Amino acid sequence: MSETQLLRNILRRSICCMVILGMPYGCQQDEPALENDKVQTAQAATTATENSKQAEKNESDSSDEKAKASAFPGKKSRDGNKQSSHANTAQIRQTSPAQGTSASAEKGADAVEGKGEASKEARDPLKPPKDVAGPPADVVKAPSGLATKLLKPGKGTRKAKTVDSVQIHFTGWQTTGRMFDSTWKRGEPEIFRLSQVIAGWTEGIQLMVEGEQRRFWIPQSLAYKGRPGAPSGTLVFDIELIKIIEVPLTPDDVSEPPSDADKTESGLVTKILKPGEGMRTPKRLEAVVIHFTGWTATGQMFDSSVATGTPVTVHLNRAIDGWAEGIGLMVEGEKRRLWIPESLAYKGRPGAPAGMLVFDVELLEIKK
Repeated sequence: MSETQLLRNILRRSICCMVILGMPYGCQQDEPALENDKVQTAQAATTATENSKQAEKNESDSSDEKAKASAFPGKKSRDGNKQSSHANTAQIRQTSPAQGTSASAEKGADAVEGKGEASKEARDPLKPPKDVAGPPADVVKAPSGLATKLLKPGKGTRKAKTVDSVQIHFTGWQTTGRMFDSTWKRGEPEIFRLSQVIAGWTEGIQLMVEGEQRRFWIPQSLAYKGRPGAPSGTLVFDIELIKIIEVPLTPDDVSEPPSDADKTESGLVTKILKPGEGMRTPKRLEAVVIHFTGWTATGQMFDSSVATGTPVTVHLNRAIDGWAEGIGLMVEGEKRRLWIPESLAYKGRPGAPAGMLVFDVELLEIKK
């Protein structure tokens, strides 16, 4: 090591600020560290700012998505596929404020026949209510023993009749709090004929208007009456009435076809109710999509796709003779009434409707 280098090392260790060759020795090694600290501090500040902005953006985006999901649970995308699963729909209902939910849902303060006060608290439709063990004092109790309580007012004044069908969401519990069925859990509402459900539903749903939510306490005598395998005891249901589906009224001419109807050689009688479009009629080996309602000659309705809101697909070569012949006369869009003698219907088959039958049939599509 040269004397010059040795001298410089000694001076580095002993003198921090001695000026050698015009530079502050000793401070020379500290300044880059200080500069690095400044750069790192500036970079950290910049990163923190950017992270803060990104966090705010993410929170805003998340809020927007939640708002959209809450506003449009289960809405369809442009390709027709449902965007939200049942789990998402259930979560939306748990976390989003339910519009117009009655305060009585949690506080036990209810009004009669749909005039309750809206609650700002959303209720989990899968969680047993606080009053599941028994109806509170402010319920509306019918002579039959059915007790009901308004949870959310609906809109309008129209109420379902016994012959109608309804589209509803529901959850059912036993008084122990055990849930035994729920459309909310499955993620889809269901359609029921009021004449074909338990008596407590038939009576209670007729008190409701569309959009209304109501809680039912149904005694066993109005429920499953001790039927093996069915839920027993008093049952509690939260029901939301989404839609009333009116079943067609019984025609005046079910007992006998009018004079202006057309009769075929087989004995089938038909009358066009609404003209269709085109000229093509279905062939015997083709399938068709139809809506229909059927009545006996006494005016009793025994089946209806209109009542369920779902058209049916029928293979004409597998249908009763009166359908195969009558629908074979129709074009798409046409609606026709058919008077079908028993010889072209169920021919006395046990358990099937007997005698002459009357059908209103609308041909929606001829399957290619």
